[in-house]
Amino acid sequence: MCGHAAVDPKSAVHCDILMRQRVTSISLEPKKEKMERSILFVCLGNICRSPLVEAVARKHLADAGLAIEVASCGTGGWHAGEQADPRMRAAAAKAGYALEAHRARQLHATDFERYDLLLAMDGNNLRDLRRASGGKAHVRLALFLDWAGAAPPRDFPDPYYEELTAFTQCVDLAERGVRGLLERLRAG
Repeated sequence: MCGHAAVDPKSAVHCDILMRQRVTSISLEPKKEKMERSILFVCLGNICRSPLVEAVARKHLADAGLAIEVASCGTGGWHAGEQADPRMRAAAAKAGYALEAHRARQLHATDFERYDLLLAMDGNNLRDLRRASGGKAHVRLALFLDWAGAAPPRDFPDPYYEELTAFTQCVDLAERGVRGLLERLRAG
């Protein structure tokens, strides 16, 4: 099925062609509203960074009284349907963020139409977003920490192959980034 890892190379090529057709057939013009009403956080597998940032943003946006839809996804689909990484769930829970209900999903062509802003966790994710958008949504694609004014670092480090402390550091970085995100959203 398109959007998931294909075993047969012919299927992969067919899937790639279908995804390109879908991406080029949607409107990728910037939304006209001043404040973003929906934000998609994007990482590689949607089991570590982007679900964490989604949970942190959801809580802090609600606490601030801002009605902004947030979601997350991965550029890759190999973890689709899985929970967030258990190490990230533990680090997030310790800081008061629940990731238990999260299920990973892959980026869809319709995400470029649905979300006002798509924030990538690192440069590779941003490159993949630009490629998937056909280069037409650049104004709505950005690095999360850059857009939030929370860089450096520009890239949100992927803790997947790191020690447990890296997951705790991700929580701290997500909170710092979301504070910057809130400031920018309030400033318009």
